[in-house]
Amino acid sequence: MKGMSWRVASPKGSSNPKPLYWIVVSIAVVAVFITFTSWFFVSYPIGSTVHGYIYGVESSQISGLSVSQKINITSVDLHMNASFDLVDNKAPSKIEKNDTNLDSHVLFSESASPKIVPVTKEVNGLETSDAVASKASVPVIGTNSSIMKGCDLYHGNWIHDPLGPLYANNSCPILTQTQNCQGNGRPDKDYENWRWKPFQCDIPRFDPRMFLELMKGKTVAFIGDSVARNQMESMMCILWQVEEPKNQGTRNMQRYYFESTSLTIVRIWSSWLVKHNSEPFDFAPAGVEKIYLESPDEMLMEFLPTFDVVVLSSGHWFMKQSVYILNNEIVGGQLWWPDKSRHTKINSVEAFGISVETILTALVTHPNYTGLTILRSYSPDHYEGGGWNTGGSCTGKVKPLAVGELVENKYLASMYEQQVKGFNRAVKKATNGSKIRLMDITEAFQYRHDGHPGPYRSTDPNKITKRGRDGRPPPQDCLHWCMPGPVDTWNEIVFEIIKREYEGDRIS
Repeated sequence: MKGMSWRVASPKGSSNPKPLYWIVVSIAVVAVFITFTSWFFVSYPIGSTVHGYIYGVESSQISGLSVSQKINITSVDLHMNASFDLVDNKAPSKIEKNDTNLDSHVLFSESASPKIVPVTKEVNGLETSDAVASKASVPVIGTNSSIMKGCDLYHGNWIHDPLGPLYANNSCPILTQTQNCQGNGRPDKDYENWRWKPFQCDIPRFDPRMFLELMKGKTVAFIGDSVARNQMESMMCILWQVEEPKNQGTRNMQRYYFESTSLTIVRIWSSWLVKHNSEPFDFAPAGVEKIYLESPDEMLMEFLPTFDVVVLSSGHWFMKQSVYILNNEIVGGQLWWPDKSRHTKINSVEAFGISVETILTALVTHPNYTGLTILRSYSPDHYEGGGWNTGGSCTGKVKPLAVGELVENKYLASMYEQQVKGFNRAVKKATNGSKIRLMDITEAFQYRHDGHPGPYRSTDPNKITKRGRDGRPPPQDCLHWCMPGPVDTWNEIVFEIIKREYEGDRIS
């Protein structure tokens, strides 16, 4: 056997000596090649690589981004889905690169307004909702453009969420009874089970423990009217699920302290966000509210340096009886007086825009304020067939509106437009290095007519909840939001904005 070699037959029947070890080596080479190829495709899947080339982003690019990076979006497409559980409701906006002079701020198109009646068209094989293109410079939250192309928080749809709400109505002792829809006998509950889903990205479900840890030692202040209270209570209900805070409030300010991380949540009532009183002025008698459009709210300004995050909202009180004062002169108001036309230089919508500019300018120029300001855009109401005091109703709405079901609301569009104008004017005056963001929820929430208390405003077992024989609806609330309900989404967006500022740019 010594010196013997194996012979392998050739195709022609001839035989040539081939040592066994060459066969072993060949098999080993093939095995190594197959192993390497498998590892390569697992580590670098073709699909994700192509996706990265198309959209300009891969996971490795996401992790190292800084807060100072800016967005450069030429357009955002609105994809529409006919799925039963999907309600699309956002029109595209055009967004351009940030002005370097407005490094920490956000500008929005002053000509833009909520898209009331979407028009669909075909784009690259997908239906998309058309809208008037915005031409203004629109710097959005400081973020890398390749990531933000698919992650504008305000373009998306409402999707059915089987996980349900973040809390139960009976698990939050701070909840105002008029917004406790289940506690007040509302028979349906599915309005609690929809969540906002931006296109091509996601807003994570609110993690209260993570929020408490992120905001360790900080103060978050909610400033505004009763709808601002609605949002603040939503935040408190979410956080209450993991820790009961200490009530340190006073007569003029609600204040809750979370011992685990020394987070403080504050609420200051400010109906107009500017100075107001009922003292006599010129021919306007005592007892009538005087709105000083050029002077910011005094209590807010007193405590402002102690706040790290300020969430602002207002607008709904401009329909109340009051007079507007500008340059020490009555210039308009929701009140009749002799020769009113001579004193009416601005209407309530314009007064709202001025008040927004006033308060935001005060914040971004205050020498001792360096925090983050979040202005929530105007919250839509859903009174049908009349106003809040003229027989308007939202009874019987049990799911979000679908595309094409919106009706024109000129007042809402004009209030939104004036708010954006006031925001942009204030941004241009910024001097103190603080940050300011517009939380643009108006259009998305036009679709949530199902989220209001309606006639379920109290625990009264004898309350009227159906229309009378004459067809008139019972008194109802179609302005505030049920809790739990759509309003909780506002705080998920607030959390996402805060995370981007405190942790750097994030994509979920």
